[in-house]
Formats: sequence, structure tokens, C-alpha cells
Amino acid sequence: MERAFGSYRVGAATITKIPELALDGVDPTLLYPDYDSAAGADEARRLGPGSVDRHTGLLRQSIHAWLVTTPDRVILVDTGSGNDKERPGLAVLHHLNEPFLERLEAAGVRADDVDLVLLTHIHADHVGWNTSWTGEHWVPTFPNARHVFSARERAYNAALAAATGSDMDLRAEAGLGPMARLPLPGVYEDSVVPIVEAGLAREITVDGSQAEEGFFFLPSPGHSIDHASIGFRSEGEYALFWGDVLHHPLQITRPDWNSAYCEFPQAATASRHWALNHAAETGALVLTTHFAETSAGRVRRDGNAFSWQFV
Repeated sequence: MERAFGSYRVGAATITKIPELALDGVDPTLLYPDYDSAAGADEARRLGPGSVDRHTGLLRQSIHAWLVTTPDRVILVDTGSGNDKERPGLAVLHHLNEPFLERLEAAGVRADDVDLVLLTHIHADHVGWNTSWTGEHWVPTFPNARHVFSARERAYNAALAAATGSDMDLRAEAGLGPMARLPLPGVYEDSVVPIVEAGLAREITVDGSQAEEGFFFLPSPGHSIDHASIGFRSEGEYALFWGDVLHHPLQITRPDWNSAYCEFPQAATASRHWALNHAAETGALVLTTHFAETSAGRVRRDGNAFSWQFV
């Protein structure tokens, strides 16, 4: 695997980060309910200034999408937060006006060029650019793309939106342990329903099998009810888009810290350990969604501990 012109080469594919938001003042005590100040400060000293502000101790994060181009396909993995969305419960994402599509075009891709959109889960900062506001209604941003995501995620979010109580049955069926929070309201309605109604959705079972050529949806639930990490293989090389299994390099050494946005904490912790082991064992190029700096790196294991190296 080689990096060139700010992108990464994985087999026959070029993978490029398309930035949306830089979050430069994240309070770790708010992001991680179980944050230990002494342990966090000790680990922060090992991280670079691109991940932690040395003066304030505040964390730096990113929200972005990953563009994967192959000789015959144009693919987006997750789509960020989107513009014009009503997110009063999460001010940092409320009524955004970001030049995301212009950044995508600067990478050589127009919205109409995208063939596939692969979604790790249905959260506000991962599905937002699925749709754009016309002034009257939401329409697909990528009208020629098949949007692939978990059938269980869609069913759960649809049940919550319908408020019939059937979400309880879906939680019981998933068997992920106690629930700590619900997904942000409104996301399913403005960023998923228009895709389904346009006939652009392909709902899948997240079971580790190949969902699209070269792409494998790997079960890593907990952050959401059916969160998937997406493995990608090309010409013998391997990359892992791990979505929201981890939110910041601090969790590499403290995988017991769940984020405040993890819906099922026990399952999220288990999935985090799985993801770190999987990344270390496979030597994957890990493409994160919320790490700042390059947002890409590799996991190494030393005994029972893990380390992270940006690339």
C-alpha cells in the first residue's frame, strides 16, 4: 500500500479523505462518560498536537467521508453530516453550510459520478449527505448511486420514527444488552427515507459476507444497533473502514471507554476489542471517521495492549 497526493493506494483502488468538519475543541469528559482524567492526561502526552491541544487538553476530531475510486467504480463510504439539516439536539451539526460537494469535485468526482454509497450505520454524521434540500423537499444527492446499509438499522430507525413501540422488539432481538441512548431524531426521515422512496436503497444483513465486490460488512454493533465496519480487499491488500467503533486515538489504549453516543455500551466495548484485534491481525490500513490528522493508520499489538500509528 502506498500513499500519493494525499490519497492511499489499496490494490487497484485509490482512497481519499473528503473533509467536512474539523472539531478542534472536544471536551474528553463529555465525549467519554467514563473518562479518567489522570489516565487521559497521561495518554494525551503520547499523542501529537493534531489529536490533542497540549495547552487546553481538548481533543481534536474530524468528520469526513472516504472516496474510493477503482478503474470502474466511484464509491463513498459514509457521507458526513450534510447541509441544512435540523439537528437542534446536536448544535455542531445544526443547519450546516459546508462546501463538501465542492471538496468532492476537487478530488475529481461530481455527485452524479458516484456509483455506490456504503453506510456503516444510520447516525447523523454518517448519512447526512445522502440527501440535499431543494427548498421544498429532500432529494438524493447521489442520484445514480446504490446506497447499501443494514436492514436491521433501517427497521430500527423506522420503528423509532413510527413510535409504535416495535423498537423494543428489535432491541430484544438484537440482544446487545442495556440501552444507554437512542439515535438522534429526524435523521432517518430526512436522510434515509428519501433514498428508500427513490429506489436507491439496498438493505443487507450484516454478517461478514461480501455485500458489494471487494466490500465486506463486518458486524461491530453497539455504537448503533447494527453498526458495521467495512472491510475492503483489492489485489491482496486490505483496508478497514471502522466507522464509529473508535472515536479518538485515546481509545486505542483505553478501549473500555465508550463514547457518549454509543447506544449499547456493553456491545460497543466488545466490538471495540474485536476491531482492534482484527486490525492488528490483518495489518489493515484503518480508515477512521473521527480521528483527526490524516485519519488513517495502523494498529499494532504488544501483548494485551494496542498502539496506533498514523500514516
